[in-house]
Amino acid sequence: MRTPALRLGAGLATGIALAAGVLTATPAVAAVGDDDPTVGARITTGPAAGLAINEVESNADDTDWVELVNTSSAAIDLSGWRFLDSDPSHTAYTLPQGTTIAAGGYLVVDQETTTRPGFDFGLGGADSVRLYDPSGALALRYAWSTHAAVTYGSCPDGSGVLVDTTASTKGAANDCSSPVRINEVESQGGTPGDWVELTNVGTTTVDLGGSVLRDSEDDHAWTIPAGTTVAPGGFTVLDEAQAGSGTGFGFGLGKADSVRLYDPRGLLVDEYSWTAHAATTYGRNPDGTGDFAETAEPTKGAVNRFAGVVTAEAWPGGPDETVLDAEDTFSGDLSGLDWAPSASSRDGQLWAVQNGDGLLYHLASDGRGGWAPTNEAGVDLRYADGTGTPDAEGVTVTADDPGAVYVSTERDNDVSKVSRPSVLRIATTDGSEAVLRATDEWNLAADFPGLGANAGLEGVTWVPDAWLTSHGFVDQHTGAAYAPATYPGHGDGLFLVGVEGTASVYAYALMDDGSSQRVATIATPFSLVAEVQFDPTLDALWVVCDEACSGRTALFDVRDGAFTLATLYEAPANADRTLANEGFAISGRCVDGARATFTADDNDTNGSSLRTGTYPCDATAEPGDGETPAPGDGETPAPGGDGGSTPAPAPGTGGGAGGGGTPTPTPTTPSATAPVVPDASALVDGNRGVVSAPSSVRAGSSVTINVGTQYAGQRVAVWLFSGARLLGTPVVAADGTVTVVVPADVSVGQHRLAVTALDGTVLGWTGIRVDPATGELAFTGAELTGGIAAALLLVAAGAGVLVARRRRSADSRA
Repeated sequence: MRTPALRLGAGLATGIALAAGVLTATPAVAAVGDDDPTVGARITTGPAAGLAINEVESNADDTDWVELVNTSSAAIDLSGWRFLDSDPSHTAYTLPQGTTIAAGGYLVVDQETTTRPGFDFGLGGADSVRLYDPSGALALRYAWSTHAAVTYGSCPDGSGVLVDTTASTKGAANDCSSPVRINEVESQGGTPGDWVELTNVGTTTVDLGGSVLRDSEDDHAWTIPAGTTVAPGGFTVLDEAQAGSGTGFGFGLGKADSVRLYDPRGLLVDEYSWTAHAATTYGRNPDGTGDFAETAEPTKGAVNRFAGVVTAEAWPGGPDETVLDAEDTFSGDLSGLDWAPSASSRDGQLWAVQNGDGLLYHLASDGRGGWAPTNEAGVDLRYADGTGTPDAEGVTVTADDPGAVYVSTERDNDVSKVSRPSVLRIATTDGSEAVLRATDEWNLAADFPGLGANAGLEGVTWVPDAWLTSHGFVDQHTGAAYAPATYPGHGDGLFLVGVEGTASVYAYALMDDGSSQRVATIATPFSLVAEVQFDPTLDALWVVCDEACSGRTALFDVRDGAFTLATLYEAPANADRTLANEGFAISGRCVDGARATFTADDNDTNGSSLRTGTYPCDATAEPGDGETPAPGDGETPAPGGDGGSTPAPAPGTGGGAGGGGTPTPTPTTPSATAPVVPDASALVDGNRGVVSAPSSVRAGSSVTINVGTQYAGQRVAVWLFSGARLLGTPVVAADGTVTVVVPADVSVGQHRLAVTALDGTVLGWTGIRVDPATGELAFTGAELTGGIAAALLLVAAGAGVLVARRRRSADSRA
């Protein structure tokens, strides 16, 4: 849950910082947070003359953070200072002993992550930041009423008004320059001649009138006409000769040349130089902010494209999202969604969960485009022992267990400082019960040591085994083609969970004895994962980000045995990109060439949480006659038929609300082959250091490896030695990196991390130290009693997990 108005953020407020040396605040220290955070936008008082709030990041692009600057000529000791947002109920973060900010230097107070201590709350859309000296006196404060599009930064550093910056400059001088950037250059063979494309990385339209374009020669200068503008995120092309007008900048761009843009005052805004014509064009990757490279093709006036790089595309469906729920139907915090067919409605049914109060909703269509809960109060969810308030973030139904829904959680809200990333089985067919205990729990905490209490399982979906095997899915745990029989008692499919704090998706087999096994790790292009949805109609997996990524979504399909990014979509053209859309679902019913999409706004903006849009479909290939999807169409069946008499589908079919005659898909031999295991003798000095990674990583955490941009778009294998343990087969990103997770059970100590081609050829290796998975969680705030501290250590070690029972498959149920 990352509510803009009041996000608790990613972090574990009551962890224990042993190695980091974070101090605890004792009751003897003066209380903080009692002052009024709304009085005044910015103050600077107290003993730290020259200290100022310089930049604020509240959009959760990676983490929220606040940058301080010291404009004085002497270092300032900030040991024991405390940091807080506008909410006095949050535990103030205490800066560790030895924290200093050098004269003229910058200090970033960052949000907690799995590997670094920090504050454990998020910064909202309307919020403030406050810094208190050791006596408890308020020294610094800055408040804002809405998220910055980029960051709020002081212009000039330390003394100016805080404005929306051009670029985020964490730990460095603020970027208060013009937001206009040279984005693409055609120097040969353009139409009607050479051209220069500009883009705007800022938040407001920029008037280019009076600006001057030059090449490498100063006397080649062209003043841009009045009225020429470039919109935020838009593109404006300057032509050598504009067709039909006889105007343009009038000079050609050479084989070895440059382009320079000056503002009307004569100040250089941006420039780019090259030494040879591009076969296509030169363009920034990504647009506006990245380095220049040769493009895959000219994209004059549009988003740049590069070989091996997935570029965000316009949403192919309708441009609008329409509110579905009456004002105040939900109280806020609506999160996960899932669509399923229904025996009683051609429009299907929706399941939804609300995280703050742990409620489960069942929604039905009125047949005229409206949707409303059939259980207005929601089902009050509890853990198996009848206690707690599960922080319900995601929901899904499965083909092999039609009498239940499955809910993903981050924590028990009654113990909100402790991470509890779990999947719960809730036995219901229509959500008519007032209170329900989970029949089973799979607590994955041991797989995510140090994970923030509010950074856990945001989304959950279920994928049938038959689909996985027929698509050649490879088990990263075994390094071989996925074989369902490897995991007895796991049912007929795998659960995929999206983890906010790692920005990745993980595939799990959940066994009937309460155990679990991670089968795959799926890296995403996002800074966080808000939702995951399997879409059998598209044979693809939806991965969804919220306002932290401006509402982008991604489609993954299975290639070479792994879920691989296929398409990246922008939000619909007219959608509000600031909505905290943590839930996403898509109907399996095709009507007039479109399927309905549904989003859940965790912030309940303007009193509404549920919205609908459209995604195109082929009505000739999908059910579109207004009836329940036909057997075998690949859709998830309605649990229990939504109160009807439709029989449960055969286990593993993954489809159909109907029963008779549905064939079970026949698994085919996977086309993917497991990567060739390299011999340890191939790790020699000659290929050592060719790839690079951090010197150490904590067991159970992710690690990013720099393989090299020459391998961008290529699938590689990552191995840990000794023993040649396969960590994954990721695709190298455009920046030359891959990210994998080091399993929690890896032995502590020195190892070798190797990257190979799939044929076993060693591309490079480097040494890495694996640190213990436990005992390094950060703690801020009041001191812990011995009992609480011991309990937290048990949680960090993966202990204290409820004994869980795995549901039996449908054909073995009594």
